Amino acid sequence: MKIAVAQINMTVGDFAGNADRIRQAVDAARAQGARLVVAPELALSGYPPEDLLLRDDFNDQCVAELQKLATYCLDIALVVGHPYREGRTRYNAASLLRHGRIEQIYFKQRLPNYQVFDEKRYFETGNRPCVFEIEGRKIGLTICEDLWFPEPAAQAKAAGAELLLSINASPYNRNKLAERYSVMGARVKETGLPLLYVHWVGGQDELVFDGASFAMDGTGALTYQAETFQEALDILEFEGSAAKGTMAPPLTEEEVIYRALMTGTRDYVNKNGFPGVMLGLSGGIDSALVLAIAVDALGPDRVHAVMMPSDYTASMSIEDAREMAKLQGVKYTEIAIKPMFDAFRAALAPSFEGRAEDATEENLQSRIRGTLLMAMSNKFGSIVVTTGNKSEMATGYATLYGDMAGGYAVIKDIVKTLVYRLSNWRNSKGRVIPQRVIDRAPSAELKPDQTDQDTLPPYEVLDVVVEKYMERDMTPEAIASLGYDIEAIRQVVRLIRVNEYKRRQAPPGVRITPRSFGKDWRYPITSGFRPKA
Repeated sequence: MKIAVAQINMTVGDFAGNADRIRQAVDAARAQGARLVVAPELALSGYPPEDLLLRDDFNDQCVAELQKLATYCLDIALVVGHPYREGRTRYNAASLLRHGRIEQIYFKQRLPNYQVFDEKRYFETGNRPCVFEIEGRKIGLTICEDLWFPEPAAQAKAAGAELLLSINASPYNRNKLAERYSVMGARVKETGLPLLYVHWVGGQDELVFDGASFAMDGTGALTYQAETFQEALDILEFEGSAAKGTMAPPLTEEEVIYRALMTGTRDYVNKNGFPGVMLGLSGGIDSALVLAIAVDALGPDRVHAVMMPSDYTASMSIEDAREMAKLQGVKYTEIAIKPMFDAFRAALAPSFEGRAEDATEENLQSRIRGTLLMAMSNKFGSIVVTTGNKSEMATGYATLYGDMAGGYAVIKDIVKTLVYRLSNWRNSKGRVIPQRVIDRAPSAELKPDQTDQDTLPPYEVLDVVVEKYMERDMTPEAIASLGYDIEAIRQVVRLIRVNEYKRRQAPPGVRITPRSFGKDWRYPITSGFRPKA
């Protein structure tokens, strides 16, 4: 029996558009002789719909589109995920559409409520298995979190299932695929049943979904592996004791993360209808990487780079910015900010009389640049993408209404050391970043001879502290026990604590770690808690 895996990219709330994409998958599957098409979790509504689920009209539109989709499935079966409402009760559901009708509906039994998930806010739990037959083979339907627990799989087997089918919308992080293999492998070994894992692909605000659908036989061995961060309609043969299909080649971690950043950027820009992006291109490593990602995601004709030099901008920064713009074929503009900076200082001089210049004047330069970018965005319609990384977001090494001004933060969840790894990887595929941009000491260039390490610990230390303290909730003492300097740890932890107010005002950005400064970071701005160090 042939099963079609519809690893497709949907848009939250676009019921007609999503249904049309599903119909296209059904057509392609039918042409290849498939008897069953499987679409991901909440494919019809998009994922996650968040508080749209609380609206009656949202749920009504979804049901109406589901009924129309059912009439399209006359000679082929379709499993599709969608929200479903019974009275005032909502479920995360999946339907089997066949013979022109909704034949069965399954309700998700395990609702995740951690990290970026808050499904218990919206849904009630189901308690019954769903096993259906296709050409004499019995398939047990589950939804995502169900198979992170033994009971739903055992329940499906007891109901006669010969294959576990899991439809998913599992947000990507750099550890996630290995976790999926481990947990799904445990389910197939417990039940002795083969498994087919069908997954979303695409971006939704800060979340990205990596695709990478797969199948396992009853021993946990992979029998099918879809591409990562690419749409696909793959045809599997369910014969004997496994569903078998093509095996996509493995990717390096750098390539997977880079694809995640491209996907998040492309879908945020396209799904929100922006004609393109613009960014401040400083000649530094962060904006260099963001430029490369934007060009790879959108094409050079949709990217506008703006260099805004000051008296403190090194000549090599201007030269390197020009070279990067030329290498990648993007529109490039230079606007010197000295006249504006001088005007601001002159206007403020009476108020600042008797006070030495300090970070105030540094921040003014950044805010002038932010104002110029936002003005150009308003005039031309392109969204400003910011270039700050996770190390900066953690420590507040960024200026509100300056370099933090914009609509999307491409590398918001990428620590500085990973910025360098990704830049080197991208250059290995074709040079887009001058080597001296990678080699030179990082600097904000807001005062003479400035480097980041004037006020921050080395990034090799800072990034470890961010990961251990922020992503893993380790205490400063526990981090110090790994051999790191306690004073550096205290400094980073203090900076993370006092800069929460800045992060609350930052734009969304692509999440690639198990914990980002976004949906899964909910620390109060006002807090008397101080970690012991």
